[in-house]
Amino acid sequence: MQLDIRRAMGENTVAVIEGVRAKMGAIQRALPQSVRLTWVRDDSKFIYASVASLEEHLIFGSLFAAIVVMFFIRNFRAVVIAALAIPASIVSSFTLMNLMGFTLNNMTLLGITLAVGIVIDDAIVVLENIFRYIEEENCSPYEAAIQGTREVALAVMATTLSLVVIFLPIAFMSGYAKRFINPFGWTMAFSIMVSMLVSFTLTPMLSSRFLKLADAEADHKTKEKGFFHWLDVRYERQVNWALDHPALVIAISAITFFLTFPLNKAVGREFVPNEDMGEWTIHMDAPEGTSIDGTQEIAFNVLKELDGIEGVAGIEPLVNPGGSGIAGGGGGSNVTHVHFNFQALPIDQRKRTQAEIIRELRTRLAKHPGYRPSISSRNALGSGEGAGGYPIQANILGPDLKQLTDYSLKALEAAQGTPSLAEPKLSLSVSNPEIHVAVDRRRAADLGVRMATVGNTLRLAVAGDDQISFYKEGQEQYPIKIRVLENQRRDAEEIGRLTVPSVSGPVRIDNIAKVQRGLGPSALQRSNRQFTVMITSDVAPGHALDEASADVRKLLGGLGMPPTMSFRLQGQSKILDETTANLILAIGLAMIFVYMVLAAQFESFIQPIVIMLVLPISVPFALFTLWVTGRTLNLWSALGMLLLLGIVKKNSILQVDYANTLRARGLPLRQAVVEACRTRLRPILMTTCAIIAGLIPTALGLGIGGTGRAAIAVTIIGGQSLCLLLTLLLVPVAYVQFDALEQTALNQGWRALLARVKTPRRMEPATAK
Repeated sequence: MQLDIRRAMGENTVAVIEGVRAKMGAIQRALPQSVRLTWVRDDSKFIYASVASLEEHLIFGSLFAAIVVMFFIRNFRAVVIAALAIPASIVSSFTLMNLMGFTLNNMTLLGITLAVGIVIDDAIVVLENIFRYIEEENCSPYEAAIQGTREVALAVMATTLSLVVIFLPIAFMSGYAKRFINPFGWTMAFSIMVSMLVSFTLTPMLSSRFLKLADAEADHKTKEKGFFHWLDVRYERQVNWALDHPALVIAISAITFFLTFPLNKAVGREFVPNEDMGEWTIHMDAPEGTSIDGTQEIAFNVLKELDGIEGVAGIEPLVNPGGSGIAGGGGGSNVTHVHFNFQALPIDQRKRTQAEIIRELRTRLAKHPGYRPSISSRNALGSGEGAGGYPIQANILGPDLKQLTDYSLKALEAAQGTPSLAEPKLSLSVSNPEIHVAVDRRRAADLGVRMATVGNTLRLAVAGDDQISFYKEGQEQYPIKIRVLENQRRDAEEIGRLTVPSVSGPVRIDNIAKVQRGLGPSALQRSNRQFTVMITSDVAPGHALDEASADVRKLLGGLGMPPTMSFRLQGQSKILDETTANLILAIGLAMIFVYMVLAAQFESFIQPIVIMLVLPISVPFALFTLWVTGRTLNLWSALGMLLLLGIVKKNSILQVDYANTLRARGLPLRQAVVEACRTRLRPILMTTCAIIAGLIPTALGLGIGGTGRAAIAVTIIGGQSLCLLLTLLLVPVAYVQFDALEQTALNQGWRALLARVKTPRRMEPATAK
């Protein structure tokens, strides 16, 4: 006997499981000694393992990000000051998470882990500028902290706010994916906002107290020779070359952007990638008509063949008993269905992956095609709204059962020949042996027998579904049902001898009906007041869910079904379409919000366009990374893409902001652009490397749930690093090319309007007469 305990809506999974564990001892003592309780499945172990893995990523990511600061500034005090931004931002975020009612789960911890390399960015920009003032302007640490922070305040605010507004469109999302994205987005936004506060308060305060002029002088000497000097000179030449060849840079950028479309087709789409959760289920059907004892015998025979596979911790076979039906009606029989619940050893205790074990199981099960075996792996996001189970679920609906059966069999035959589908099967089986009772309605009416009376008699005497009374013994109450003997239930002649009441007395069933053996469906399913048959399938290796879904739509649409029939996709295919539409809406709204924030910060219509030109350039590089690493565009990588769009514009904000500052000091356009690029190269490289270093532990995909987390990290790392050189050249070119538009009367009028709004009108003092 198996007892399945589920948590109530809104309750914490770990708290429920710990509560059940606390009661297990008392329950075991209350049971007879012959009854033993054994844990078959415990979801808390996945949660604990995933949390432990994320904590490791958090620690190592923070350490790697701090090492990046040490590499560029080579000052231990500066490393400590920058690294303190990580715990200060993250610990402070817990307070805001508590106010929102969030718990420490996979999504919130994932948001904190990914934020490690991002929250240090603001502190790095402020610290590097303070350090530059000390080493280049010969300022005291106190004065450098004031001047350096003031100079980059606009850039830091623009970077932070334009990244935070990326998560605002989550409020407009709907569907299954929102429940995961919502806490993730809020957690990221909390930590990033706190990091801006830390960079404006804690970082300059510590810099003024602990940075020394001697350290900056030593660092200044390294900038005059060696690797950093070579890098500075080389980049200055490239910027000048790009400004001399703007058409070529723009053409390369345009070609790169148009590569988005073929790469998008090359990278498949799915809802979530398959995780090595260490749990999966084999579904199998014995031949129709097999008794429960026969099904159990088949199950144990197959179990012997599946035993002994390396990496498997345990197998739990389960035969689903159920009631029998008459003429395909009613409850249907499940005594022929068997499923084996597999549990693998922990990941660190086995050498084989879940996919490799399942591949061997499919090889062994290939000897029993008559049992229609199929395997479904456990989904990392659970089974709500069809997210678990089979990736492909398609319902065919129609009013005529025979017609529906014919088209379903044609669809199954077509699915078996489709390369992108694996193990397709129908929910309908028409080979169930049964006894048909065909009532002659006219004769029954002549004898005064109602059809409902015939149905009730058969259900009572053959199926045994009706409770006629109950038996009470002490505190226990048992239902009483009656039906004829089993050998009589299997004999058509015996069923025909049953009598039904009429107005003139008892009438034998074979006097008003034709009773004969036949075949029919084991169960009937209805949806939207129509008969329905479900086609389920797994996605074949080497293919993506969107490809398989498109193939299913094509093969069902090509069956030539009449207008009275229809089909619709359910489960992961439906969720994938909803999630794709929601993410496209979110990205579109995010771009609008980003433009609004940048336009307000820079008081310009044009410069936000210059800054945002890097966004479409980063997308093909992210898609290329997914394609090279053999990953798909799924919920996790799409989240990585959304984050990438918020992060990648940071570099252009730093360049444009400082170019504006230098021009305000009187420098010519080209000289200001080149100098801004040279000056901001170090903080750009530092923040980029800090983000990449902070994401490296996550990108390795270690631990339970690591595949999904790695998809986010790999997307950001690939997009951010590969597009870096092109964006460092495109932004200065675009700044110069758009300068003519920047000086138009419309844009100058916009600047003047904002200036009047920002500057309150000075009140004249009243004079007494």
